Amino acid sequence: MIYDNQPFHSDMIENPNLHQKIIDALPIPIFYRDINGIYIATNKAHENFIGLKKEEIIGKTVFDVQPRDIAEMYARRDQELVESPGDQSYETKFRLSDGSIHDVIFNKAVIRNDESEIIGIVGSIIDITDRKKAERRLEKAKEASVIASAMVHKIRAGIVIVDNEFKVIDSNEGFAKLFGQELEELYETIPGLQGADLQELIPEVVFKMFASLMTSGENMLERDLRIQNKLLHISVITIYKNRVVGALIRDMSAPSLVREEIISRTQRVNRKNLETVQKIAFLLGENASQTEELLNSIIQSYKYEEDDN
Repeated sequence: MIYDNQPFHSDMIENPNLHQKIIDALPIPIFYRDINGIYIATNKAHENFIGLKKEEIIGKTVFDVQPRDIAEMYARRDQELVESPGDQSYETKFRLSDGSIHDVIFNKAVIRNDESEIIGIVGSIIDITDRKKAERRLEKAKEASVIASAMVHKIRAGIVIVDNEFKVIDSNEGFAKLFGQELEELYETIPGLQGADLQELIPEVVFKMFASLMTSGENMLERDLRIQNKLLHISVITIYKNRVVGALIRDMSAPSLVREEIISRTQRVNRKNLETVQKIAFLLGENASQTEELLNSIIQSYKYEEDDN
C-alpha cells in the first residue's frame, strides 16, 4: 500500500497553509465562524458559491453577506446549535452575490478547544436548487396528470392512449362501450384499463392501425371500419414519436343521426377532439409546464363538443 512506512509529518498539524490547502481541495463549500458569528475560515468552493473573495468574507458576519431576514435566521440556528451542541442539518434559502436565491442544505457542528469550551461553528453547504426545481416540476406534472385524466373521462367519444409496448396508459368509458359488454365490465374492474394489453382489447384490424403508426411515427392514421355492426371512425395519432400513440374513436352509426349529419359533425368535432387528446397526452407526459393554459384550451374543446351535441 502507498501508506506503508510513510513518515509522520508534524506540519500536518502545525502548518496553517497546509490546513487551508486541504479544505480548499474539498469540492463542498466549507466555512468556520467563531462564537461571535465572525467568519474565520472559508474554502475555495465556499468563495465560488457565494461569489465573494476570501478577503470579503473573513472578518465579516452573516449580516454582512446575507439579507437581514436570512441572516437573522442563520444567527438563530447558530444559537440553537450552541445551546444544544450536536449535529445540525436543515434546508433553507441562500442569496448569492449576484442576487439569486438558492435552495441549500446546511450541515453544521460546534468546534471545541482543549478545555471542551465551544469556540465556534463549522459548516458545509449543499446546493439543492436544481433538485428542488425538479421536485416542483414533478409535483406539477402529477397534478396535471390527475386533471388531464379527469378530462379524458368527460369526453363522449372513445379515447385510448398507449405506450410503445401497447399497454394502456389511460382510456375513457366511451372507448370501453364501443367494443362490447366484456370490455365494459373490465373497465369497471380496472379504471381507465391502465396497464391492459391493447391487442387483447380490440379487434386485430384496429390494433394494426396502432402498430402501423407506432412503427412509422407518422402524425395520424384515419379509417372507417365496421366493427360489431357499428361504423366506427378511428383516428390514431402520434403523441410522442414511436413511444406513445392515442386514438379518438367515434360511433358513426348512431340511429338518431343521419349519415350526412354525422359526417358533418365528425369533421368539425373530430379536429377539436384530436387536438384535445394531444393536449391531454402532453399533460400526462413529462413536459407539463404550461398546465393552466393547456387546461383552459381542453375545457374549451369539451364545451365545443357539448354545444355540437
